Amino acid sequence: MRRCERGADRGFVTAESAVVLPVLVLFVASLVWGLLVVAAQIQCVDAARTGARAAARQDPADAVVEVTRQVAPPGAKVTVSREEDRVRVVVVAEPPVLHGLPFEVREEAVASVEAAEAAQLVQSAETAGEGA
Repeated sequence: MRRCERGADRGFVTAESAVVLPVLVLFVASLVWGLLVVAAQIQCVDAARTGARAAARQDPADAVVEVTRQVAPPGAKVTVSREEDRVRVVVVAEPPVLHGLPFEVREEAVASVEAAEAAQLVQSAETAGEGA
C-alpha cells in the first residue's frame, strides 16, 4: 500500500478556493439582484393598483400621479389614461443596481369608474346636452 504524501497535496485547497469563491460571490450577487427586481415588481403592482383606485374615485390627475409615485420605486414613470368608464394606470421602473441593462419592470392596473361618480358624469353630460 502506498502512503499519501502530505507535501504533494499542498496548494490544492488554495487553487480550489481561488476558483470557487468568485463563482460563489457572483451567484450570491445575482440572487440579491433578482430579489431587488422582484421587490421593484411588487412595488410597481402596488403603485398601479393604488393609482387605479385613486383615478376610479375621480381624483385629479396630478393627485393620482403623486399617490402612485409615493408607492412606486424611485424614478418610476407613471402614466394615467381614461377610457370611457375605465381608468388605466401604468407604472414603469428600471431595476435597481444594474441601470445599464435594457430591462424594465412594468405593471398596469385598470379600474372602472365608481358608480356614483359615473352616474354624476352621465347626468352632467345629459344636462350639458340639453342646454346646447
